[in-house]
Amino acid sequence: MFVGHTALALASKARAPDAPLALLTAAVFGLDMLWPVFLLLGIERVRIDPGNTAFTPLAFDSYPWSHSLLLACIWGGLLALVSRRHRWLMGALVVSHWVLDFVAHRPDLPLWPGRSPLLGLGLWNSVAATLLVEGLLFGGAIYLYLRATRSKDWMGSFALWSLLLLQAGIWVSGPWSPPPPSARAIAWVGLAGVLFVPWAAWIERHRSARA
Repeated sequence: MFVGHTALALASKARAPDAPLALLTAAVFGLDMLWPVFLLLGIERVRIDPGNTAFTPLAFDSYPWSHSLLLACIWGGLLALVSRRHRWLMGALVVSHWVLDFVAHRPDLPLWPGRSPLLGLGLWNSVAATLLVEGLLFGGAIYLYLRATRSKDWMGSFALWSLLLLQAGIWVSGPWSPPPPSARAIAWVGLAGVLFVPWAAWIERHRSARA
């Protein structure tokens, strides 16, 4: 998933107003921030395979250190240890990434590094179902976030909606975009996802909780 991860960050902010949105964003996208680093280091592998699923041309051949359930729990535990507040929430959000990916991916998600069963429900096999399910998550979370926060100034609306529209555009265009040129290009583009964290901090500087 993609905007589904953002949905959990927004919904969590609505439920825990004092939790930093930047840290919530880092938690939900944490595994995807590690993945491109491991790709560039040659530790994990992805292959461009048009038709692998209807929604994405990527075949995730090996990513146990970023996307196995065991490592997701370990990464979540580490984030919980360094978090000052809402430790359980931060750890759970890291693990939630694996859960949402389990719904979306075909059976390619390992439980642990090494000889592990590969799991996945395959939502990505249907473009329509993916847009419906993930779109409902995204729309519902935006509604909750807008009910829980308000803009301090015009920048609060601009920062929020520019991020949401950018992510929605990337997500919706995915099935109809040309395949990436190489696995290395995928990794470099994936690293740009780190920018979502300071972007979330920018949003929060211009928004506050509703009374």
